[in-house]
Amino acid sequence: MEKQVIKKISREFKGIVTSAAMTKTITVKVDSIKKHTKYPKSFTVSRKYHVHDEQQVAKVGDKVRFVECRPLSATKRWRLVEVLKVNG
Repeated sequence: MEKQVIKKISREFKGIVTSAAMTKTITVKVDSIKKHTKYPKSFTVSRKYHVHDEQQVAKVGDKVRFVECRPLSATKRWRLVEVLKVNG
């Protein structure tokens, strides 16, 4: 009997670190471009996420990639994967 491999679909985002003041937690702002349904106008929608940073490598202004994980606290459900671009 063969074992079936079930691939879990994980959400992944890229954004810019806006705050690194908390211990092992960073705040990341993710921008997405939406289009108005009635009028042909594009606009930017921003959303902030609390991301777990175990090694505390991300600094303010860095571009990072993070994925969804199990709930780590009341507001953290995201885990840092890598720092894409270092600010500075």
